[in-house]
Amino acid sequence: MVTTNYSIEDILARQRQYFSSGLTKPLDFRCQQLQKLKLAIVSRQDKILKALKEDLGKPELEGCFELAVLQDISHAIKNLPQWMKPRKVKTGIETFPSNARIYPEPLGVVLIIAPWNYPFSLMISPLIGAIASGNCAMVKPSELAPHTSQLLRELIEDTFSPEYISIQEGGVEISQKLLSLKFDHIFFTGGTQIGKIVMGAAAQNLTPVTLELGGKSPCIVDKETNLKETAKRITWGKFINAGQTCIAPDYILVDNIIKQDLILALKQCIRDFFGENPAQSPDFARIINIRQFERLRGLLTSGDVIIGGDSNPDTKYIAPTMLDNVSLDSPVMAEEIFGPILPILEYQSLDEAITFVNSKPKPLALYFFSHNKEKQQRILKETSSGGLSFNETIMHVGVTELPFGGVGDSGIGAYHGKASFDVFTHYKSVLSRPFWGDLNWRYAPYTENTVKLFKQMFAKS
Repeated sequence: MVTTNYSIEDILARQRQYFSSGLTKPLDFRCQQLQKLKLAIVSRQDKILKALKEDLGKPELEGCFELAVLQDISHAIKNLPQWMKPRKVKTGIETFPSNARIYPEPLGVVLIIAPWNYPFSLMISPLIGAIASGNCAMVKPSELAPHTSQLLRELIEDTFSPEYISIQEGGVEISQKLLSLKFDHIFFTGGTQIGKIVMGAAAQNLTPVTLELGGKSPCIVDKETNLKETAKRITWGKFINAGQTCIAPDYILVDNIIKQDLILALKQCIRDFFGENPAQSPDFARIINIRQFERLRGLLTSGDVIIGGDSNPDTKYIAPTMLDNVSLDSPVMAEEIFGPILPILEYQSLDEAITFVNSKPKPLALYFFSHNKEKQQRILKETSSGGLSFNETIMHVGVTELPFGGVGDSGIGAYHGKASFDVFTHYKSVLSRPFWGDLNWRYAPYTENTVKLFKQMFAKS
């Protein structure tokens, strides 16, 4: 393991020097580093799953979902030659003869700040993009997931030299220190309020940001749906990782005609998934810390508990819970829940549901369950969200070629697949002309005929 006594400022300076050497830019280097990262993860799979279990009580299968970053690495290695190619674009008659190309180039030294809910994958995933794009990177894992943070430190320091990829552990003071420094890009995943702080700090250095935030992702259930499959997919999407997922269904809006039928189906799915006593289930995670536990426990009074409601501070357990008769101004509807509590609201018409969703900040995800294609098109065209899924929850995040990100309060920018390469890349526009063929039309003194010619030419374009 590589250890240093350098300050963060010293490491940043060394990374800038290393980037300036040009060593990170060749295709072979980028692919080699991605392969090293892949091998480092593969060799630590059991350790990763153990750390996630210790931090969040994640069942082994849910921990495996974080290992999907291995597929992202393979995808990047396979596609990098094409991504890195300059792209030729057309030029107009006003620059004839000439050629124009767009050259992808790395930004420089980037900062990645990861959250605690998926503490491994949400640090490694953007790092894949940073490496693929030819950058140096400084990464900050969440201190709220200490076992995973320690494992990430071991992985990064055993795999990369600190002047190339450096990891900084610590709490708020380390984050504040990092944000006070000048990076070429900041990639932050976390809550909206902290995202505002990150963006404000970045503005002091005119540093561009990618903010992967969250919000209250609605789940609309139309009366024209398959209730059994709908309930199964909502239950899984809501209660995976004990609801601590930024794109988990935050609340349900269900057609009042099928509300009671949906509630019965959801209750049955909860029992099928976790048994009569979910506290004893090996397949249900725990809340990250006592602070989040107490916040969530306070939300249980926002409506009538129709299933669940149990909690245990000693194990940070909150049961899979559904709430009915929830007031729109109750605490559970005022903030992102980020836990295993699911309010059930009803609507009389799809117009009412769409109006309600549009009255709120734009969510990171929106889910709509319906057989009706016309209604699906209405949701597509009349709402705005970072991502949209029909008859499914969560799974769109696993489609590599779908950019993942928010809009408005739910985030700025997107990543995954080619989008991850784009995040950490500057596309430089380059025009090239020979010295011959200059018709001298643009040089003073200007003539009336030239002005007339250009007016006509632009009018016809």
